[in-house]
Amino acid sequence: MPSISSSTHAEPPWKRITLFLLTLGVLVVVALLLQPFYTAIIGAIVLAVIAQRPYNWLASRIRQPSTCAAVAVLLVVLALIVPSFFPVQSLGRQALSAVDAMRNPATQQKVASFIANHASLADAIQTVSSSIDPGRAAQTAASYIGTRLGGVLGNSFRAVTQIVVMLFLLFFLFRDRDPALSSLRAILPLHNHEADELLTRTGDTIYATALGRLAIACVQGLLAGLAFWALGVPAPVLWGFTTVALAIIPAFGSFLVWAPIAIYLGLSGHWGKAALLAVWGGLVVSTIDNILYPILVGTRLRAHTAIILLAILGGIALFGVVGIILGPVVFTIAATLLDIWTARTATADRVGHTQNS
Repeated sequence: MPSISSSTHAEPPWKRITLFLLTLGVLVVVALLLQPFYTAIIGAIVLAVIAQRPYNWLASRIRQPSTCAAVAVLLVVLALIVPSFFPVQSLGRQALSAVDAMRNPATQQKVASFIANHASLADAIQTVSSSIDPGRAAQTAASYIGTRLGGVLGNSFRAVTQIVVMLFLLFFLFRDRDPALSSLRAILPLHNHEADELLTRTGDTIYATALGRLAIACVQGLLAGLAFWALGVPAPVLWGFTTVALAIIPAFGSFLVWAPIAIYLGLSGHWGKAALLAVWGGLVVSTIDNILYPILVGTRLRAHTAIILLAILGGIALFGVVGIILGPVVFTIAATLLDIWTARTATADRVGHTQNS
């Protein structure tokens, strides 16, 4: 296959412009082709960055690159699936317990007594129930379930496809990491030390955002779950995992879980439990973020908490769930390029000042 070499003769400007536009157009098409797999691509990159040190240790013992990469992917699968089995099992038990609680005659009696003691609520329920046609409601429900079932099955198939593609890409990111980074450095219009700085800061952002924020969220979820269990909140494991999911958003993520539950306890007449949960949530669950953040994230993530908050929220709004990682990464790349631009400008100014003097 012939190699692509640069021409020794000066090219007309229109050829350069045409080549640039053609390359840009093809890259846009490539981006559109890869759009369905953005989640898988981001997931593979995140896992490769997080597992970099363990993989280096494994590579020092398994010299064959393909075998080492296959073993690493297998270990990643085991590390993700096996620990998630027990939380899912616990969530299933919590859901069954909630259903059993709703079927319990004592619970039904409490609900009936509550409705009977609130005349306005009873009237509203009576109005709604009297306006419902059972046959029409059943037909509408069946139609809704039928239309949504295909979507649920399609989403399940897409989720499995994303996981398979992610593991496929992870294998090659493990095996061909060094050639891929060399190719990326060659493409970037930066000097070697500038490219190294950009890649290092991007990797640190991925590592800190994915692993650091997840660790902080797990601690907040554990503390909140313990409080829910101690105060007798129904399904404490479920709400604990909900806290973990929302605590990925810094500053107020966990507040979105424990605050409504505290209000629920207060409205249920348990004002003491509501006050305890509010104090625990405000002074411990939400503030532990400020203590753990500098320890787990601050050493790697060179950005203010407010900037990270805006990056995560903006990333979620623009990219969806993957925006939790992609938002801070885009901010980091922008900040790094601005630093490089500033450094180059300062160097050019110093050189120009020296020549003038």
